[in-house]
Amino acid sequence: MRKEYLEVGQIVTTHGIKGEVRLNPCCDPDDLKAAKHLYFDGGAKCFDVERARPHKNVYVIKLAGIDTPDEAVKLRGRTAYMSRGEIPLPEGSYFIQDVIGLSVVDADSKVRYGELSDVAQTGANDIYCVKRDDGSEVWIPAIKQVIVSTDVDAGVMLVRPLKGLFDDED
Repeated sequence: MRKEYLEVGQIVTTHGIKGEVRLNPCCDPDDLKAAKHLYFDGGAKCFDVERARPHKNVYVIKLAGIDTPDEAVKLRGRTAYMSRGEIPLPEGSYFIQDVIGLSVVDADSKVRYGELSDVAQTGANDIYCVKRDDGSEVWIPAIKQVIVSTDVDAGVMLVRPLKGLFDDED
């Protein structure tokens, strides 16, 4: 089941005297530029975003109703979320939070390799970490030659691994 609210970062501190906060993002920064709302407590509390701008390695965000540093400091350390429906997603793309936990299965033999446990974004293409049942990890490239299909709703990713990825063959 897909989460309605997706984690976008954590409030790390206040910024200035007008109630702005600094958010350390864990999502695509373009998503924060377009943010209209930020949610806290897993979606239970919503704030309108008055403005958001990049500042060094964080985002400075002004939330409606948070107008002083004393009010802003109460948000420090809290995780911020956005609603899935407010984040544009290109066709055929997935949120990282949606693919974590998928069962990774061979498209041909139906052998289960393990569970997708992490995603590394390298620039050229993502790399998926598959945690095997014995606790070992295998990293596979997220390229069309390897990833046959991804079914988030069914919880399965079908792969056709390159020779040697999951075995010790030459």
